[in-house]
Amino acid sequence: MSDLPATSPAHLRQPDPAALRPPFSTHKPRILILYGSLRAVSYSRLLAHEASRLLEHFGCEVRIFDPEGLPLPDGAPAAHPKVQELRELSAWSEGQVWVSPERHGAMSGIMKAQIDWIPLSVGSVRPTQGKTLAVMQVSGGSQSFNAVNQMRILGRWMRMITIPNQSSVAKAFQEFDSDGRMKASSFYDRVVDVCEELVKFTWLTRDASAYLTDRYSERREEADKLERRVDLKSI
Repeated sequence: MSDLPATSPAHLRQPDPAALRPPFSTHKPRILILYGSLRAVSYSRLLAHEASRLLEHFGCEVRIFDPEGLPLPDGAPAAHPKVQELRELSAWSEGQVWVSPERHGAMSGIMKAQIDWIPLSVGSVRPTQGKTLAVMQVSGGSQSFNAVNQMRILGRWMRMITIPNQSSVAKAFQEFDSDGRMKASSFYDRVVDVCEELVKFTWLTRDASAYLTDRYSERREEADKLERRVDLKSI
């Protein structure tokens, strides 16, 4: 430890490969899908439902949150029924899919509002930490990656495991038929890739997520807090 004088030896642990291979849970992976539009004809919603069908085919239990009626962040108390519904679904999930239209070169406000209502922490619990995440976007024009790139940043901020693959559907109005089903195309193939990859990463990480997100800095911080509480009690 003499080579690491800035560390606290009591909280510095060697990575344990065995902890990365716990027994697999046998229940279906639980996936929550969020989409970012309230339009009557919403291509992000159609893409969300297309992803849901694929994820169910791959053996997942899927729920889709309808953002209709969700208030703006801080525009209502957290006890609002739609906020509670969103938070309960987020807590229930082991992985999530975020699907946003691109508007003015960014994700939609509807999409951001949903993410903003999901707390980064509740007491000592971080509700999204260690959950897997896949990001997708639809565009009205040529292909862009602005929305998915922004959502990746948010996923990292929410301490989620964002999978490498992603989907960006250009000229989305051309990619769905009159029944709202996505047509066969390279765009659809990429959606299949993303859903398949999300399921694999969720199976791989969900039982080890607590260990994967166990951090030296937080162990040290919690120990310092405990020590201060003990000192106060002794006064």
